[in-house]
Amino acid sequence: MKIIKEHLLLLLIIFLGIIPLLDLFHPGLPLTHDGQDHVARIANFYQSLSEGNIVPRWAGNLNWGYGHPILMFLYPLPSYISSLFHVLGFSLIDSVKLVYGLTYILSGIAMYLWVKEFLSREAGFVAAILYMFAPYRFVELYVRGDIGEHVAFVFPPLVLYFLIKIYKLKPDRYFDIKNYPYFTGISFSMVGLILAHNAVTVMFLPIIAGYVLYLFYISKNKYLFAQSIAALFFGFILSSFFLLPAYFEGKYTLRDIVTDLVYTSRFVNFKDLLYGDWSYGITGQFSVQIGLLQILSVLLSPLLIVKFFKKNRRLAALCLLFLVVFVISTFLMFRESDIIWETVTILQKFQFPWRFLYVTIFSTAVLGGFVFYYISKRKFSKYFLLIFIILILLINRNYWHAKSFLYKPDNFFEGIYDGTTDTGESSPIWSVRFMEARSSFRIKVISGEAKISEKSRNSTEHKYQIDSISLSRIRENTLYFPGWAVIVNGREIPVQFQDPLNRGVITFNLEKGLNNVSIKFEDTKLRKFANVLSVSSFLIIITYGLIFLITSRKEQKLNLR
Repeated sequence: MKIIKEHLLLLLIIFLGIIPLLDLFHPGLPLTHDGQDHVARIANFYQSLSEGNIVPRWAGNLNWGYGHPILMFLYPLPSYISSLFHVLGFSLIDSVKLVYGLTYILSGIAMYLWVKEFLSREAGFVAAILYMFAPYRFVELYVRGDIGEHVAFVFPPLVLYFLIKIYKLKPDRYFDIKNYPYFTGISFSMVGLILAHNAVTVMFLPIIAGYVLYLFYISKNKYLFAQSIAALFFGFILSSFFLLPAYFEGKYTLRDIVTDLVYTSRFVNFKDLLYGDWSYGITGQFSVQIGLLQILSVLLSPLLIVKFFKKNRRLAALCLLFLVVFVISTFLMFRESDIIWETVTILQKFQFPWRFLYVTIFSTAVLGGFVFYYISKRKFSKYFLLIFIILILLINRNYWHAKSFLYKPDNFFEGIYDGTTDTGESSPIWSVRFMEARSSFRIKVISGEAKISEKSRNSTEHKYQIDSISLSRIRENTLYFPGWAVIVNGREIPVQFQDPLNRGVITFNLEKGLNNVSIKFEDTKLRKFANVLSVSSFLIIITYGLIFLITSRKEQKLNLR
């Protein structure tokens, strides 16, 4: 009974969080902008994973079967989690829905854990509910269906939670084994954020940096600062297997061409942030409202800053920090910020200014926690909490429903898929944005004479026996991307992929004779280096953990004596 009482608010977060997820219990996949494509991408990820590729990088069935390197560039974490559910026996659609549901509730729990550390449990509860019940969350769930952005909601509060836990330990040295659980918590939360969504990570880096500086400012503890930076750095190094290829090999894709100046037509109006009709339409049609209670929290926060400044300047500074975050993130959604988008070119990679709603609703949730923390000092605070729950449910009651459902078996997603599951920005730069149709052949002779027999095939290796009657030129309908190699009788031969008549696909010449041909996708030097960095940093973390366990046991034995 005592445990239930202590965790009542946490249980209430879970219970309330299930209400908007009820449509996920309906058979089929909620019909959203990106949902079907995400399932197809995950199906290709799972196929590559099941073939023994720990880090899947090539989606063999996408793009009409020509394959695609999208797995290298877009957030693998949702695919790893979905693959885990799929291997446990869930269908691909159910696996994806489980990821949506699980991470939705976890995001609220993460916000609660963090905010209660510097305010109160009740304030943490309010912040969590505001975070979960912002209208944009239901846009992600039932309109856009962007699984990466949805999963990423879990990690910003989790990173900040572990940062404040280290702060509370008041470290007095640069290396302190006692901080291991929170040090690794920061690192792996950062890994989760990076692998969940590329753009969201970049959006939140200034907030994380600002929070580290805030903790350093109020503690004046150089050891805290050093450990925080080191833990965050480890998060980036652990993510190297994804980060480095995604960044440095992006130059081989259409990324900069396809996404160029997209943002210019995606700004929002001030009134749209206050209120908008609910719609399942495309960008410019679906709602981008912040939320009524979220806006109320912002309006009350300047008053709170003044109140806190008199009694608790630390809280006043933190409240001010998130008010500034709100103002900046909101301004960046307006056309008036165009000059900033032109100057700070990294912003253009976000494509849609309204994506800053992500940061806006994060800051409003925190500000809402501050509001309730102030109100909780009053006698009527319990009634306020009840009214708050009723209002948040009533305001959002029409938003957490799917327009309709998609019913497709697993084999639909596991077979040849016509799209790339993105806007074509990850397509090789020497290719077309999208292949137009499924080819009638996998491999053929385009000059000379040869007999071809396929021996085996998976997503990253295609084996043939080719009896070349004369000097022959062969076309294999796989898009070329760095890493693809043609090996003939154990020797790698040159690959041509810029022939205008065979644009972007693998072609090669064969000498006369019987040839065992393997067309294989392997890691480049950069990918191998990135893998080594990730594995090495992981081993360091594990070693650090073993030292922590040994030290803890020794201390326990000494205490028993």
